[in-house]
Amino acid sequence: QVQLVESGGGLVQAGGSLRLSCAASGRTFSSYTMGWFRQAPGKERVFVAGISRRGANIRYADSVKGRFTIFRDNVKNTMSLQMNSLEPEDTAVYYCAARYTTLPVVHTTPDRMNYWGQGTQVTVSS
Repeated sequence: QVQLVESGGGLVQAGGSLRLSCAASGRTFSSYTMGWFRQAPGKERVFVAGISRRGANIRYADSVKGRFTIFRDNVKNTMSLQMNSLEPEDTAVYYCAARYTTLPVVHTTPDRMNYWGQGTQVTVSS
């Protein structure tokens, strides 16, 4: 089992940058595929970026490609999302998520992830 805590959200102007962090408890962080999802008001939770257990595989939603970068540190048990060139459309609650796996996979749908953080608000003003 793993517990996830996000940090780093906030208010930023369009074109600005933020870095989100996700701290995980437990000693087997490298056994979890990780991802970032976001949920805007009145909308479903959607995939943003994901990274496999040891970072070999990375995927991004088309809407964030070239602007966001996901990375993880399996020694520090952390995952981060560097967000550049932020747009008002990026405004949402951002969630860190995890799923135990023995494979180097990335999951892109929320129903495949079974551990979630509490979320952190990102607001981008125009």
